[in-house]
Amino acid sequence: MPPRPIAPIGAHVSVAGGLVKALPRAAAIGAEVLQVFVANPRGWAPPAPDADGDAAFAVGCTAPVFVHAPYLINFGSPSPETLARSADALRFSLTRGAAIGAGGVVVHAGSAVLGNRWDDAMHQVREHVLPVLDSVPGGPALLIEPTAGGGGALASDASSLAAYLDGLDRDERVGVCLDTCHMHAAGHDLSTVRGFTAALREFGRAAGRGRIGLVHVNDSRDPAGSKRDRHEAIGRGTIGAAPFAALFASPATRRVPMVVETADTDHAADIVTLVAHRDAATVGAG
Repeated sequence: MPPRPIAPIGAHVSVAGGLVKALPRAAAIGAEVLQVFVANPRGWAPPAPDADGDAAFAVGCTAPVFVHAPYLINFGSPSPETLARSADALRFSLTRGAAIGAGGVVVHAGSAVLGNRWDDAMHQVREHVLPVLDSVPGGPALLIEPTAGGGGALASDASSLAAYLDGLDRDERVGVCLDTCHMHAAGHDLSTVRGFTAALREFGRAAGRGRIGLVHVNDSRDPAGSKRDRHEAIGRGTIGAAPFAALFASPATRRVPMVVETADTDHAADIVTLVAHRDAATVGAG
């Protein structure tokens, strides 16, 4: 029988000095998949076009690659300026993601701010996100990342994620990126294998079969239900190292690419920990 497909494991990698610089950095830490920014994650202005750099990256990158869109994007904001800038920033990330062969573009689900109601905010999400996707035909999948909760979060736990995707009509161009720190902070206790497994089952059902396209694998500095998004190296937070084995046993995630978003100095060790869990799951399945 052919070997069972396994989840590639990697990290979010710095693009300082140019996008192509991410490739040797990924190789140095043993990354089998990488995630990058293609624009300033904390600003609106897009970088100058670099078609040659994008082409060099696309040729040189033999691993799966994902793009993380800027953090400022929020389609739940009542501000017309923020909505317009969010649409432009997302369109840029999708377009450049297509140019480098990205498998998906990750964007935070956003929040209803300044008294905006959830229903009104979700109407805005639908009215702005779907036209952006229409404007980049054949582009990468849009992967919605549930947040840690609090502050008017539009999608954080499994039930709110399901409602968010329903609000987008379960569009086939839209998938999900899970973040284990966010899941834990939003109230799904991942500190035991049983709890982690149950949470993955819930999020898998909320997302829909085959719709989880990426997992951000991070421990959490804070306890379950804290609503605080503070990543920690795997095994040094309140989740602990052992429960992450559930990722490679759950049908929802066992073949899904995984990237760590911990400190750069922890990436290599975190990848080793996850590969050990993956190897153990593969042996057990064999």
